[in-house]
Amino acid sequence: MALWRQLQQLDSRFLDKVDQLYDGTFPMEVRQYLSQWIESHDWDDVAANESLATLVFYELLTKLDEHYSHLNLGNNLLLQHNIRKIKRNLLERFQPYPEHMAMIISTCLKQERNILEMAIKSQETAETSQSSLTMEKQNQVDKQVDNLKKCVQDTEQNIQVLEDQQNEYILKKNQMEAANTAQSARDVQREKLMIREIFTRLNKIKEVVVHELFSSLKLVEQIQSTLISVELPDWKRRQQMACIGAPPNACLDQLQNWFTAVAECLQQTRQQLNKLQELVLKFSYDNDPISLAMSSLQEQALTFFENLLLNSLVVEGQPCMPTHPQRPLVLKTGGQFTVKLRLLVNLPELNCQLNVNVSFDKDVTENNTVKGCRRFNLLGKTTKVMKTEESSGLTAQFLHLQLKEQKAPRSRSESPLFVTEELHTIVFETQLSLPGLCIDLKATSLPVVVISGIAQLSSAWASILWYNMFCTDCQNLSFFLSPPPMKWGELANVLSWQFSSVTKRGLSADQLSTLADKLLGPETNCDPEALVTWSKFNKPASEKGNSFWLWIDAILDLVKRYLLNIWNDGYIMGFVNREKAKALLRDKPQGTFLLRFSETCKEGGITITWVGHSQEGRHLTHSVLPYTKHDLVNESFPDIIRNYTLMAAENVPEHPLLYLYPDIPKDAAFSCYYSTPPEASANMELDEQRDRYMPRQNISVTVLRQIRDRMLPLSPEGYRELQNVKRCGMDTVLMTWRQFMGTSLPLRTH
Repeated sequence: MALWRQLQQLDSRFLDKVDQLYDGTFPMEVRQYLSQWIESHDWDDVAANESLATLVFYELLTKLDEHYSHLNLGNNLLLQHNIRKIKRNLLERFQPYPEHMAMIISTCLKQERNILEMAIKSQETAETSQSSLTMEKQNQVDKQVDNLKKCVQDTEQNIQVLEDQQNEYILKKNQMEAANTAQSARDVQREKLMIREIFTRLNKIKEVVVHELFSSLKLVEQIQSTLISVELPDWKRRQQMACIGAPPNACLDQLQNWFTAVAECLQQTRQQLNKLQELVLKFSYDNDPISLAMSSLQEQALTFFENLLLNSLVVEGQPCMPTHPQRPLVLKTGGQFTVKLRLLVNLPELNCQLNVNVSFDKDVTENNTVKGCRRFNLLGKTTKVMKTEESSGLTAQFLHLQLKEQKAPRSRSESPLFVTEELHTIVFETQLSLPGLCIDLKATSLPVVVISGIAQLSSAWASILWYNMFCTDCQNLSFFLSPPPMKWGELANVLSWQFSSVTKRGLSADQLSTLADKLLGPETNCDPEALVTWSKFNKPASEKGNSFWLWIDAILDLVKRYLLNIWNDGYIMGFVNREKAKALLRDKPQGTFLLRFSETCKEGGITITWVGHSQEGRHLTHSVLPYTKHDLVNESFPDIIRNYTLMAAENVPEHPLLYLYPDIPKDAAFSCYYSTPPEASANMELDEQRDRYMPRQNISVTVLRQIRDRMLPLSPEGYRELQNVKRCGMDTVLMTWRQFMGTSLPLRTH
């Protein structure tokens, strides 16, 4: 993207720096009008060569003349005065020393790049700050896990020392008892003292081992509390936000590494306790530290291990139809959907040992759902074995599940909710069996909305957006009986995510401000704390009206299907109302246009608003009837902009679109997206055919509407006018005319 255009998208604090940069140094008007030409030169080289600087200086004046020659200044006395003043100042100041102008432009461009880098770094710093906090938390957990591993390993070594010491004690004691009759009393006393010393060391080692075990379990408790109470809920919340379009940040690998490391340490600790139990059976005594602590240690180790496992089964990939991957949690009856599970405790002994069963609305009761809601049967293979995958660990993926509505006697009239507000859950269950341990594991999906037709998809997605912004309780299936209002600041983020998740651009502050005015009224002044109710967001104000969300979603679909490239390039202003569009174009030259979304077209439409002929010293703005997906399916929007034609007086075609707001030449913006280059029609093959065929010309829908307005109701004169159009070579009008009128017209007069 051009440097000048990037600068115009910065925050006001950086734009102020740009304004100061051109304060008295070089005309900012020239910088904007000739931005592409200026950025195409190496001004350091120009400044170093006086002859080249002189040549480029006069080229700049010529370019400036060419630019303004395309503008219809009319009676705009102020604009004429400014143009003359700019040229006069340039000549007076730089004509004697053109290399001085090159040096100033070079300096300005370097400063512009510095300002842009500052803005980028500022944004990166904010992101890095948040990332640093996250990394700090991760490093802290990593450090705790490393300490746990070291503690468990030290205990392992001390248990080995303990076993050796106990074997030595038993051996020495047996030897002493066997040799008592053959030894003198002095030797016997010396042996007893040595054995007592061994026993003292043995007891001390046991105390150390017990202390280390309690320390390890204490550290396990701390880590487990962080994982289960902080990290796992934080991941689930990030997953919720990612489901509704937020930047994806829900990788499970780090969390799985922590869960698995703690589980391995607990397994090793339990094995150590079993080993100590064996040592105690071989040799025990009163007040044995291990015997006294064994029951508590075993209970803690088992409790922590069970708790870790109970929280380790998660829904890694929420239910989603493969045909609509960017809108998970909305399922269609009869349509297939997928869902993926992962066990965060990735132990080798669990591979192919867990059979997961899936069920639909299993735990639904009258207390957590809504009376009258539909019931469904789950079809497909509902049992899967969890297998270890090299890239993701222990997983199970259901690929071909379907829902079929039950023909229950209950009446839909009993439910106070719309179909797209009903919430359902999918439950996954399995049983884990290990030596000395058998527990039931369970995971529940986020609530899903079940639709019977794709026409309901948009409204269902609105429910998913609203629910997941508020609720982390998977069992709150009666949420929409009384949905809470959402703050505009939060809703603005959600709306921007809808665009950034399917395109390269979210919504700008100006676009969101326009949406806030439409939704809440201009009196709220885009207050981020202003509350938006569910009914205002997704329910029409009248039976004939369309909800705010359905209007937004129709535009999003239009962008995704037909306007993606020019939206990503920032050429669509989009959400700007008619009044603001007129204000932006008020002082612009004739032919300047902007692209904005229709505020009234239910199916999503984009219109072109441009500056037309001036009257009595003021410009008039015009807008074309919005183009919908039905219009764009056969012709790309860039081609429409290139070919857009009006019929001026005496049926002379006129191209009213010259400069994309603020001042980008039309072809400079859109030429790379034209279906065929303008000169392609002049190839040799067509040249050879010109003598055999009538020339053709594409006429916009606007032309047809003008003809229609003059011709309806069709009279003999109207048919003759149509024949005149045909004889003029505009044969493509006829086919479009038939489509436009919805009927076939005879190509002859009465």
